[in-house]
Amino acid sequence: MLPLRALPALLLLLCTPLLNAVAAPQPAIIAHRGGTADAPENTLPAIRSALDNGADAVWITLQQAKDGVIVLYRPADTQALTNTRGPVSAYSAEQLAQTDAGWAYARSGNHPYRAQGIGIPRLATVLQTFPHATFYLDIKSPDADPARFARALLTTLEAQHALTRTRVYSTDARYLQALPPQIARFVSRDETRSLLANVTMAHRCQLQPHGNAPRWYGLELTREVEVVEKYTLGEGRSKAQLSWDDESMACFRSQGPAQIVLFGVNSPQAYRQAQILGADAVMVDSPKQAQRWREKNQGAVSRAPE
Repeated sequence: MLPLRALPALLLLLCTPLLNAVAAPQPAIIAHRGGTADAPENTLPAIRSALDNGADAVWITLQQAKDGVIVLYRPADTQALTNTRGPVSAYSAEQLAQTDAGWAYARSGNHPYRAQGIGIPRLATVLQTFPHATFYLDIKSPDADPARFARALLTTLEAQHALTRTRVYSTDARYLQALPPQIARFVSRDETRSLLANVTMAHRCQLQPHGNAPRWYGLELTREVEVVEKYTLGEGRSKAQLSWDDESMACFRSQGPAQIVLFGVNSPQAYRQAQILGADAVMVDSPKQAQRWREKNQGAVSRAPE
């Protein structure tokens, strides 16, 4: 039988994980595509709604119009979300501004943003409209020349004095490699995924020292991948899951300062998991819902990535 004098120590031991979870700083909330669940993605109303609902930063998707102007849009064809069709590169920025970017957004079977004068906005317009907001810029321009895109992006950011409040991400490393040094960027997706895979599957931390400048990493909290194993007589393929855990977080922070942004955090359970892991920020589809998750954790302190 456990002596009574041992009970306080036992209770403290049992409660320590819960206390640590509650005390963990809250990650910053990043509105994915402006908050794609709350309003038409990558539009001015979506960004305004996200900031009104407490988002600390906004993730927006960039493409280059026919006239070289950088605009906000994600799919390869404008037909996916608007009342027109064809690639973004087939239209000038002025023509894209006249499309109905609220066309496809639906809520309970209705289309509340149709015919509301919501067009595909220029990046410059977004930066002017929200002069104090932090933006993460995801380049997804499928047919743009990376060097031309980089020049246009630098011109826009310099003209809007926005270099210090923006950072670039792309699943295509060519766009990151083409960026001039003035533009901040994330570590490439391929490098981030490879590092995480080595930690998760082989328990090897292969991160190289990078000095005092923070490195920025972004990847899904959990992601399904296919593993290819090479054999003498062929190869084998199997499904696997990459998930961030304490070991991987420690690895990514082991060789210098790191900012870790976890994607696809769209439930209170995922938010709490990211918080306990010590993520710097989480990307959410609904800032409105994320604000409720944050309110439930009032004892913790939220933070915005620097």
